[in-house]
Amino acid sequence: MAGIKFEHIVKSYDGEVTVIPDLNLEIKDKEFVVLVGPSGCGKSTTLRMIAGLETITGGRLYIGDKVINAVPPKDRDIAMVFQNYALYPHMSVYKNMAFALDLQHVDKKEIDQKVHDAAKMLGLEEYLDRKPKALSGGQRQRVALGRALVRNPSVFLLDEPLSNLDAKLRTEMRSQISKLHKKLGTTFVYVTHDQIEAMTMGDRICVMNAGEVQQFDTPRALYNNPCNLFVAGFIGSPQMNFIDAVVEKAEGSEGKYEVVFGDTRIPSDREELAPYVGKTVVLGIRPDDLHVEKEYIRGKNTIKATIDLDEMMGSETLLYINYAGAKLIAKTPSTVTEETGDPIELAVNPDKIHIFDRDTEEAVLN
Repeated sequence: MAGIKFEHIVKSYDGEVTVIPDLNLEIKDKEFVVLVGPSGCGKSTTLRMIAGLETITGGRLYIGDKVINAVPPKDRDIAMVFQNYALYPHMSVYKNMAFALDLQHVDKKEIDQKVHDAAKMLGLEEYLDRKPKALSGGQRQRVALGRALVRNPSVFLLDEPLSNLDAKLRTEMRSQISKLHKKLGTTFVYVTHDQIEAMTMGDRICVMNAGEVQQFDTPRALYNNPCNLFVAGFIGSPQMNFIDAVVEKAEGSEGKYEVVFGDTRIPSDREELAPYVGKTVVLGIRPDDLHVEKEYIRGKNTIKATIDLDEMMGSETLLYINYAGAKLIAKTPSTVTEETGDPIELAVNPDKIHIFDRDTEEAVLN
């Protein structure tokens, strides 16, 4: 078993600066978990504590059933892939991949077999005699993966391994790492600040901010049911639109409510809104849920505004507008002909709205 468990983990520097105040997190055996969040949120520190590269100030860290707080990195049965590849420039690809096994005095034939097996899996067979300087960024990253792979560790740790690659290579490598995880059936812990990477790769995603776990769930659950404003704003591209709105009782409709902002009134029969009648809440609308199609119009659930900017993105167009004191983004089909300076009417999908408590920032309605 190679599950990982953080039990009230604390990390501070010099007893003064606490970057992780109380981390409780359980990663299942063979799971692909992504730690995601803004710079300085503690995700890389968390990964480095698993690796043994950062000391733990308090709490207990388990790999399997064993407390590893004081276990040296070399004895943790983990392998780490770094952002900058960390390859030895004077060594060939073969020697880079074989280096850790050489240090462990593994039999030469076994080393050769493992290196060639890993090279075949990663498409590196023809590059084994090359030095790192003769490789592309994507090839170097595959060598770094191969070097970890030959050790057959219980846990793979990956610290922003794709951030130095261009967009096309990142997409290719995302797919390759996901396939590698499925083939190996090993626990993967992956750190990134890129929420698209997180959404496309992780079985579960741990969203962190200021050293604390905001939400730990599947990509679908994070997108559809964010637990608070931070998660709602961080997950999704473009990010969710936020508007101050007032909850009102709908006239002539017992038990029905309306979420009101500007001239827009969004109907809802969800009883979670009952305690908020007459109060200001934060309304969240994803850009995908602002529609030009007429079938989404239900009474006064429309926004009439002027387009400040349009961005053609291929199959989609992003429209930027100002409405009811908020800057909004709508993701529309590229067939929309309206452009910057034109008036437009957008319908809010009432079935997809999110409501957050203005004071606590916790989700009221998803």
